[in-house]
Amino acid sequence: MDNTKTFPVKKLPTKQERHQLFGSVKPAPKSKPVDKKYMADLQNTKKDFLFALDAVGITKVKHPIMINSTIAPYTQTSIGSFTFTSSLKQTNKGTNMSRFNEQLADYHARGFSTDLNVLKSFTKELANRLEQPDAYMEVSFPWFYERQAPDTGLAGLNHADASIKMKYDEDRGVNIQLALTVAIATLCPCSKEISEYSAHNQRGNVTIDISVDEQFAETEFDWKEVLLEAAESNASARLHPILKRTDEKRVTEQAYENPRFVEDMVRLIAADLYETPFITKFKVSCQNEESIHMHDAFATITYDKTKN
Repeated sequence: MDNTKTFPVKKLPTKQERHQLFGSVKPAPKSKPVDKKYMADLQNTKKDFLFALDAVGITKVKHPIMINSTIAPYTQTSIGSFTFTSSLKQTNKGTNMSRFNEQLADYHARGFSTDLNVLKSFTKELANRLEQPDAYMEVSFPWFYERQAPDTGLAGLNHADASIKMKYDEDRGVNIQLALTVAIATLCPCSKEISEYSAHNQRGNVTIDISVDEQFAETEFDWKEVLLEAAESNASARLHPILKRTDEKRVTEQAYENPRFVEDMVRLIAADLYETPFITKFKVSCQNEESIHMHDAFATITYDKTKN
């Protein structure tokens, strides 16, 4: 017995008729030129346009990038979120927006990495492409690093949020700012002091912003690892992707042995950054998601080594 179901077939208009039904119309007669040399170029209009602009460009540009590290995984791919700008003279109406993405595509074809020497060349070439005296680029991305459990040695991947800001100026050279946001664990010193047993702890987020000399881009230091170590080594305990029972005992006992206020965190990290020779300026902030309060605790410190 054939149990195959049959359905009524509805005859539809053709695809062209359906498009017309929903509002599509035939192309109108065209009179403007299709040859680029005859098209108007409004961006390159030269007049007095009242004010110079600090920055003009494009933002929220998502693009694949390569990240090199001195800790595993040594090479990884990620997604970078970019901003590209340059200044604009009072006599220029606009910038050539397409040139920002043209520059990005050229570098991607060669294997675009976030190495500082690569980004330094990128900003200089971008200024030349835009025919401007300066260019700025900012990229933020998640960076993954391997973390082993303290007792069993089981490894997994943690991640931190990294960002690079780089500005080229034909008179001032290259300015480089780097930042890393790292999750850490802290245990409350006050809770430990006043309680008969135990102490409350919380997850904290440390953000470190630093400025470095232009020459630092030519070195082999991995700034990500340096900032990661500054944040984690001063915390009550590091976070781990994989913990077995013996690992958990080690981590919780370490946290109990190293209580930290947010004030303690920023001061201890600042001391490490102060002793790091290639850092010229820094800002450290720590925000704890308190486990027994409805609020977060927060502290920050800024220091300029060039002025002290």
